[in-house]
Amino acid sequence: MREILQTSIPYDFQTAKPLPGIAPIGEEGWLHQDEAFAGQMACRDELLTQKRGRVLALDAQAVPAAQELLDEVLAQTYPGQVSQVDRPDGVTVHIDRDDPLGTLGRIVQEDFCILQKIGDEHVMTGAVLCFPASWTLSEKFMRPLIGIHDTVDSYDAGIAKRVQRLFDGVKSGRPMWRFNALWYVDPDLHQPRSIHDRRNKPDPAKADYFRSERQCILRLPQSNAVVFSIHTYILARRDVPNDENSATP
Repeated sequence: MREILQTSIPYDFQTAKPLPGIAPIGEEGWLHQDEAFAGQMACRDELLTQKRGRVLALDAQAVPAAQELLDEVLAQTYPGQVSQVDRPDGVTVHIDRDDPLGTLGRIVQEDFCILQKIGDEHVMTGAVLCFPASWTLSEKFMRPLIGIHDTVDSYDAGIAKRVQRLFDGVKSGRPMWRFNALWYVDPDLHQPRSIHDRRNKPDPAKADYFRSERQCILRLPQSNAVVFSIHTYILARRDVPNDENSATP
């Protein structure tokens, strides 16, 4: 097990909200950087080098959206850096527009999923997913929203319709966010798991690590694609206020 931990989470993760639990993003913005940056980025570098086929997938139709997303993230996090990025941890990353998701995966802590409207549903046409929490990219790539969430017990037909309306209605320049929160027995960031091998949820009183994802939804203005970003926080039990009362579905 590799411990790459934060010591706090910058939102109230102890107040449970029913699905989909969406709220507008305020002045804090949709991209975050925290004290685990160096450790998480080293892990991402390693995964994209050694397990690229497991953590990155991009359909040809999503390439323009991925390039637009790269430009958006660069403008917000590394303004003025054109050919390379000098990360805060001292690592230099070449900006490769022919590999937009590979570049994105190495410059910020967030994972990204690109969803495009095909027919009546949004389909995941691209993703860089270094830190999956008990799911695998290969099983969700090129699947619609209802298929992506088919292992979420509380994601019923009613929730599916609400989420589809949300993806249809999200406006450019008005990103939204939600969070989840679960107890884990180990702190590994990269925890892929097949739908055929469901995770046994641990007893919160016996689990040592608390995992929360800050998930943002935004629309890209040019491609009209929707982006789902995931920033992963993992706390040791000693840093979690109120312990077992902190988890939500």
